[in-house]
Amino acid sequence: MAVEVRAVASRRDRRKFIELPFRLHANAPQWVPPLKIERRIFLSRHFNAFFSHGEAQLFLARRDGNVVGRVSAQIDHAYNTHHGVKWGWFGFLELEEDPELLPALLEAAEAWLRERGCERMVGPADFTMNDESGIVIEGHELTPMIKQPWHPPYYQRLAEAAGLEKAMDLLMWELEIGDREKMRPIVFDLAKAARERRGITLRKMSRRRLRRDMDVFGQIYNEAWSKNWGFVPFGKKDLDAYAQELQLVYSREWFMIAEKDGEPIAMAITVPDVNQVLKKMNGRLLPFGWWHFLRKGKTIDRVRVGFLGVLPKFQHTGAAALLYVEHFDISAADPRIKSGEMGWILETNKAMNRGMEAMNGRVVKRYRVYERLL
Repeated sequence: MAVEVRAVASRRDRRKFIELPFRLHANAPQWVPPLKIERRIFLSRHFNAFFSHGEAQLFLARRDGNVVGRVSAQIDHAYNTHHGVKWGWFGFLELEEDPELLPALLEAAEAWLRERGCERMVGPADFTMNDESGIVIEGHELTPMIKQPWHPPYYQRLAEAAGLEKAMDLLMWELEIGDREKMRPIVFDLAKAARERRGITLRKMSRRRLRRDMDVFGQIYNEAWSKNWGFVPFGKKDLDAYAQELQLVYSREWFMIAEKDGEPIAMAITVPDVNQVLKKMNGRLLPFGWWHFLRKGKTIDRVRVGFLGVLPKFQHTGAAALLYVEHFDISAADPRIKSGEMGWILETNKAMNRGMEAMNGRVVKRYRVYERLL
């Protein structure tokens, strides 16, 4: 039977869109099922802040009436305005191992983007690069952390057979947090100088004023990351939504801002890896998923450094080293935390990748973002 790709047009279609990876990856021990209710909210135009500056269409591929693949096509107008481009994106890619599926899905996404004036298609990203992005090309055997995708190896093979070209690789670095002795001494020297000679101090974000601190986060992020490939600026509605999301994984020790003379100059947000809990919940809060979530402190033994950045004019002050060392100090005081991953980091970001090497990190996962001219 021929492959038929149609736009998601009903609640039933949306439910099938959400449920497809549960069937595809049911027997993969690495895959972490997302909460289905969270996926419904994330895809909702009423609740996801992406739709305040973007538009999207979901597609399902069917063969003989059965759903065998899915994809999204989206345009982030904030991204295009910031970079002065006409890019479209695809995302939420899931499909059976069938060489006919991906060309059909991409054709549907391309047509939708082309109709809206896009000149290039990039992805996958769900919906932006601040969400799950890329196709796994290294680290298939590892369980993904929070906001990391997982794909079996055939996804890369099908993507490249379909003619997609590499745009950028995203790296995840593993850090053995308790192994301070293998860190290069320069990291500690820079951190000490930042604190003692430059007067840089660290302040922990509080849960009560988290939304206010998200404005500080947004200011630093939007300036420090602005020239990065794939950068998407955070607007007010994005920060409103992100603050609510972070309340679920908030940990005072790991949310921090570096200040000089009372002025915020750097920040880091590290989150406990709730994927370790989601794996036990199997996509549902009921009947017992909520119990696993409430006991997450007894389950989680690793963290993900999602954001760590310094304002450009302070990037040679040692503020980043001070944040690095603080992470190691926190883990030393909490025997539950065994390791962490930092990233993703662009393969072209030489400064950050050198910093990971200085901390005895190693690349354990690599995600590839692809592109195609329209």
